[in-house]
Amino acid sequence: MTHQRAATVGNERFRYEATEDWAQLPPGWSFGEVVGVAADSRDRVFVYSRSEHPLTVFDRDGKFLTSWGEGQMVRPHGIHIGPDDAVYVTDDRDQSVRKFSSDGKLLLTLGTRGVASDTGCEGSDYRTIKRGAGPFNQPTNLALAPDGSMFITDGYGNARVHKYSPDGRLLLSWGEPGGGPGQFHLPHGIAVDRDSRVYVADRENSRVQIFDGNGKYLTEWRNVARPTEVFIDEQADGNDLVFISEIGFRCGLFPGMTAPANAAGSSVSIWTRSGELLCRWGGGPDPCVTGNFFAAHDIWVDSRGDIYVSEVTLSAGGNRGLVSPTCHTLQKFVRVR
Repeated sequence: MTHQRAATVGNERFRYEATEDWAQLPPGWSFGEVVGVAADSRDRVFVYSRSEHPLTVFDRDGKFLTSWGEGQMVRPHGIHIGPDDAVYVTDDRDQSVRKFSSDGKLLLTLGTRGVASDTGCEGSDYRTIKRGAGPFNQPTNLALAPDGSMFITDGYGNARVHKYSPDGRLLLSWGEPGGGPGQFHLPHGIAVDRDSRVYVADRENSRVQIFDGNGKYLTEWRNVARPTEVFIDEQADGNDLVFISEIGFRCGLFPGMTAPANAAGSSVSIWTRSGELLCRWGGGPDPCVTGNFFAAHDIWVDSRGDIYVSEVTLSAGGNRGLVSPTCHTLQKFVRVR
């Protein structure tokens, strides 16, 4: 099947031109699959992939600038860029979270590399976790609070969120396996808003839980299909927007799990901070059509309001023949105003 290479998506208020051939890799290079994407203060785009070149950097037009991280990652998972352009990455099978300068100099390591905390988890199956434990057992993502505190979801082999001071001291942890308030079945993505409220993409519970900065449960949003990441785009008028990537129920299921009837596909949604759904797209019958998604995994919005979405196309099903392995793994959505 031949897929279109550009498309218009969204609604009247949020309209975007989608493209999947935006990033211009050097000849012979491949992303493999893109697990994370983030933009810095200059709108340089950092692409975190499971490939020989795990960190590749592009300008906003897709021109390749540089790469780093070669040979340093075990299994990349999540990326976050702070206001000072420091780059934070999670490496789930390395059991670590690391902070780098924007040119790849290691500044801080959290966790003991290669050593998992004892949660009783078998492999990466959240259903076998017997107890919450300390950092880390396959951490997934990180977000910064306004005061520089780090909040980390810990993730595939744990059921907790950890809060660290800016200099790397563990301050508190919360969470245990389950579906109740403050419990998690795979805390996968995380964001912190200007009021230090913490949004956690509780993937296998199909909800986003919201906490205060000390881990107190505040509320949750349920109208999501296995959310993977949350990004908060601060607006000058204070009406901030919340962007959520949703992997849906057509891929990435654990062994023995089946998709429910009429299961939602992968999508992206836009919300107000009060939980009003403003826009959603994706979930169409052909996940490889430009603008649609097979396995949306990470999302970032740059200073101009353009969106970048990464997809774990191979590990969510491309390696098992559920979708073409050439299906897009990184798309850019340019805001049309």
